[in-house]
Amino acid sequence: MKRTFVAMMFLASTVALAQGVPAGKSSKAPAGGKQAPAELDVSRLPFTPDSVQQVILHHKGKIQECYEDTMATRSKKVEGKLMTSFVITDQGLVRDARVMKKGTTLKDEGLHDCVVAVLTAMSFPKPPDGKDHPIEYPFNLKAIE
Repeated sequence: MKRTFVAMMFLASTVALAQGVPAGKSSKAPAGGKQAPAELDVSRLPFTPDSVQQVILHHKGKIQECYEDTMATRSKKVEGKLMTSFVITDQGLVRDARVMKKGTTLKDEGLHDCVVAVLTAMSFPKPPDGKDHPIEYPFNLKAIE
């Protein structure tokens, strides 16, 4: 079951990233400031690949913010990919979040630390089977114009 879920999650994330953020879910902050996303009530969501995807997309703006803040200190903007892994616990919390070396093209420890902090702060629906669920998730990051 775990391998199937991870495979489905990876496929769903790849499709979503290829298509971009759905309409109405822009992570772009309004001019003049950064806007925090409205809270997402995960207690009302079932634990499915779609709901996990929904939570990640809800927080994608914070991941983009990590990237933008990192790129602000560089003279040349670099686009790339972060392959992340984490475990969704039986309580819907994140454990063991990390940026994986394999599949990651953005090699900046500050960026990695920021992304891990965002992932660790996420809450997901509680899995009904009471088990931990390992997830691998890619983030394709580029400057927003």
